[in-house]
Amino acid sequence: MSTVRRLGPSSENTRSAILDMVRSSGTVSRIELSEMSGLTPTSITRIVKSLIEDRLVVETGFSDSTGGKRRSLIELNPHARYAVGISLDDARLTYVVADLGGTVVGHHISAGIAGTPPSDVVLRIGDELEGLFLDLEIPTSDIVGIGVAGAGLDLSAGAERISLTSDDWDTFAVQEALETRMGLPVVRDNDAACAALGNFWAGRLSASQDFATLYMSNGFGLGLMIGGSVSRGSSSNVGEIGHMTLDIGGPACWCGSRGCLEILAGPRAIVGSAMADPALARDLGLSGDDAHLRHNFDMIARSAAGGDRRSAQLIERSAAYVAAAVLSVVNLLDLGRIYLAGPGFADAGDFYLRAITDRVARFARTKSVHGVEITLSDPGLDAAAVGAASLALQHVLTPHTRAERGV
Repeated sequence: MSTVRRLGPSSENTRSAILDMVRSSGTVSRIELSEMSGLTPTSITRIVKSLIEDRLVVETGFSDSTGGKRRSLIELNPHARYAVGISLDDARLTYVVADLGGTVVGHHISAGIAGTPPSDVVLRIGDELEGLFLDLEIPTSDIVGIGVAGAGLDLSAGAERISLTSDDWDTFAVQEALETRMGLPVVRDNDAACAALGNFWAGRLSASQDFATLYMSNGFGLGLMIGGSVSRGSSSNVGEIGHMTLDIGGPACWCGSRGCLEILAGPRAIVGSAMADPALARDLGLSGDDAHLRHNFDMIARSAAGGDRRSAQLIERSAAYVAAAVLSVVNLLDLGRIYLAGPGFADAGDFYLRAITDRVARFARTKSVHGVEITLSDPGLDAAAVGAASLALQHVLTPHTRAERGV
């Protein structure tokens, strides 16, 4: 696909598009930016000058000589700005502070949100963030904003629940409450979308590279990046892969359908199958209650990774269903890259990677045209938090990539 993006007259969106090209290029000359954007060299020079004055980019030497005048190169100034990413999860709260290039410069983990009123969590977040800023010695003036990732957070207040574990968070105005507490802009999105954005920003991918990130926590979500922006849909609910029907006569799902991926292959289904084997449940010390879902699933995943055949069979069955769902996504959207991210892949990720890679390589409709790269995401467990920081960076620094949220 061509990397040329024809941009219109000079505007804030044009400036942000040029900054995004610098981000994805690593180092680039003004002439190359002109060729990629379709803007005149004079326009590029003016835009780059303003970016340098704002400390967003810096000149970093010259290109190799090709017989004429050597071209000066520019790149992002990673220490010019920072953003905070927060991942809301039952098991733990994850904070990251990322620089302009998406590199994590600060990290903190605290107790999860399970059973705690959202208003109390926001107060704790404020206290923990202030401590993190002090430890990192980062002035608040250099922080562009805070991104928050969590299941269902892409919905407006009062919307119908889309997660079994969202509870009070579905209707809590976390964005407004945190802005009031911290005095910084706050943006929010679901964990799968944030994980995809983190792969895009920190991976320095260009806007021409469409891909999806499959996120597994207590359930499944799919973040879809199209043209450098998270795909939203008419109501901001793109990516509900957990409710893709894989067996029309399968067990009833809490969403009202039958045979959904989540009910067949999610952590809750795996724990339920393990509890049906009393010897396995006893050996692993499984409780089976929903309050300890993540712990129970992690014990099964670690047991499988350690070679226990009983646990491995449960994970492999789940991975087979997930591979079938991912194959359908690849065939539907003609994608060339899929990332796997989230705590569900932390211990058993290799099982899912093998199953998905094998099924897609054998059955993808376009296998004779192009391959599909399946990758376990780095930073894995922190993918949603890193993506949330990227969301804040993108929202403020590259506004041309924003998509209006469906209502």
